[in-house]
Order: sequence, then C-alpha cells, then structure tokens
Amino acid sequence: MKKILGWLHLWLGILSGMVVLIVALTGSLLVFEEELEHTFHSSFFYVAAPGNIPRLPLDQLVTTVKAQYDGYKTANLKIEPESDRSVIFLLQKSKTNQLYVAVNPYTGHIIEALPASKRFFTIVLHLHRYLCMGAVGKVITGISCSIFAFLILSGLILWWPKRNNRKQRFRVKWNASFKRLNWDLHAVFGFYIHLVLLVISLTGLVWSYQWVNGLLFYTFNGTFKVEKVTAPSSIAQQGSGYFEKIFRATNETLPYKGPVTITYGNDSLAIAAFKDNIAAETANTYDFLYFEAGTGRLLKTRLHKDESAGMKARRLVYPIHTGSIYGWPTKIIALISTLVAASLPVTGVFIYLGRKKKKPVAVRKKRVLA
Repeated sequence: MKKILGWLHLWLGILSGMVVLIVALTGSLLVFEEELEHTFHSSFFYVAAPGNIPRLPLDQLVTTVKAQYDGYKTANLKIEPESDRSVIFLLQKSKTNQLYVAVNPYTGHIIEALPASKRFFTIVLHLHRYLCMGAVGKVITGISCSIFAFLILSGLILWWPKRNNRKQRFRVKWNASFKRLNWDLHAVFGFYIHLVLLVISLTGLVWSYQWVNGLLFYTFNGTFKVEKVTAPSSIAQQGSGYFEKIFRATNETLPYKGPVTITYGNDSLAIAAFKDNIAAETANTYDFLYFEAGTGRLLKTRLHKDESAGMKARRLVYPIHTGSIYGWPTKIIALISTLVAASLPVTGVFIYLGRKKKKPVAVRKKRVLA
C-alpha cells in the first residue's frame, strides 16, 4: 500500500506542482490583502478628517459619482465607521467591466477611479482562482486543489515513522547534507502544517465545485438547497435624503461599530444594506437589512444570529480559508502554511531528482558484484 501511495504521491505531485505553487504564493498575498492594499495605496482609502466639519450627505456623493460616470451602473457604496476614511463606490457596466471609485466624504472630490481589472489584488485573485484562464483555469485549480488534499493525506501516511525513529522525524537536521535537509524541509514542515493546509484546500473546493457548496448546506441543514432571500419589487427612487435615510436607519437598527455597505442599482430588487460586526468573535459576521426603493422604508431584517446553521457555516468558509477567522494570529498561521505549501512542490522535485540519480549507481554496484 505504501508503494502505491508513494507512486501516486510522486506523480500527482509532479502533475499539480506548478499549479499548487502559483495558488499557494497568490494565497499568501491574499491573506493580508486589506493590510497590504491600505499600506501601499493609502491615498485611495484615507482622507484628512477636517475637525468638526460634518460629512456630506450620501445622496450628494451618489449624484456626483453618477454624473461623472454616466455610462456605469452603481453596484454598491461602502461607508467605514472611521472619520478619516473615503467612501468607496463599486460601479459596473458588466461583470468584467467594473470600476472602484474613492470619494472624499467631506468635499465630494473624486480621489481616484480604479478599474477592477487593473487592481493588483483583483489580478492576484484571478490568478489564484482561475490562473487568469477563466472557466478552464477554474477547472484546473479545482482538480489541483483536490489532488493537493490527497497529497497531504498520502504524505502523512508515507511520513508516519516507526516507533524507534520518531524523534528524528519531528525535527529538521539543519547541519545535514543538502539531500537530507531538503527531505526534512519537505516532510517535517509538511507534517507540522498538514492540518492547516488540509482545511485550506478543502474549504477552497467550495468555490471550485457547486456540489461541495451544496454538501455544506446538506451537512448542517439536511438539504442541498442553498437559501436565497427574495426581496420585494422596487419602485422608482424619489425623495430627498434617500441614501442618508437608509444609512441612518441601518446604524440605528444595528448600533454596533462596523462598515456599512449599501447595494442598489437593480430596479427589480429592494435596496439592501449590510453591516459587518467587527466586534464579533469571528470574521464575516454580517447583518442584512432590506429597504423599499424610493421611500427607504425598512422592509425586512435578516440578522446573523437568526441564520440557519448551514448559512452560518457557509459564511465561515471564507475567513477559515483566508485565515482571517480570529484576526492576526490565524492570519500569521495561514501565511506560514501557504509559504510552506509553495515550497513543497520545489522540495518534492529535488527529492525526485535525487532518487533518479541514485538508481544508476545501484545498478552499477550490482554489475560489479556479478
């Protein structure tokens, strides 16, 4: 059985190695996407908060953006709770033609408009999920992710030491030869982070395969049906202070601190506003409110605490996958694990090349003895 597993581990590793390397390296960047983007592109996200001057009404900001980008349809706008943050609009003509617009909430000045296709982390995400190859890339990464989950389990079985050999299997012999050191880096490091990588790879399958997403809901809800919220039909937008009214109502209904995102622009749906509860125990804890378009009247409240077990589990998939579930500690663990994952195909290739060189030597020794 170990020989069969060893053969499968070797050749499946070679087959998926390059994809695993790309996905792991891009994943390590995505772990700290928000922190990196806010550091290196701070002018897009931060403004100088001018003393006691109040923020302009949201309706005025919406009007400014609509006038400037008339050909675009507004998807959503995001308001952060901090006073020194810009208001971010997401505009779109299609799914592939989107524009991020940062607006100074005190002056109404458009700070910058950034096409989503040119945003660094959008490119990284497309490389991570699709290898920048669309549907074909999604199939390749899905298969490679499945293979990687098998490699983690088969690698654990192949690594598992005998009782008298356990001590050396749990540590890296740093002063050993290159061949031994390379094997330790592959096997020992792989062992220490195998559980984290297994969780990351399995949660990644949720985006690759719809049936995995359905299986998640079946496990927790007893049905493969994914819950969908139907919003009432909208009416034409009218009245003054419309968006400001929705924003105020959201903060009054959900009084905790957190960013508010208002989605609108689809005439067949009600206006949806959701707030991220940044004080919650885990990340990705949102509460949703639905408002009547045109009047801003609150129609429906959908709180996280009232969600089904399946929906709560589904919302945990992203923070578990990215390591953001418990903030910095789990992010650091995820970063280290993804970097180790990126090294595994490299050290694995060196192990394979080392074995190839060894075989001719063994054959020559047998001939000499004969």
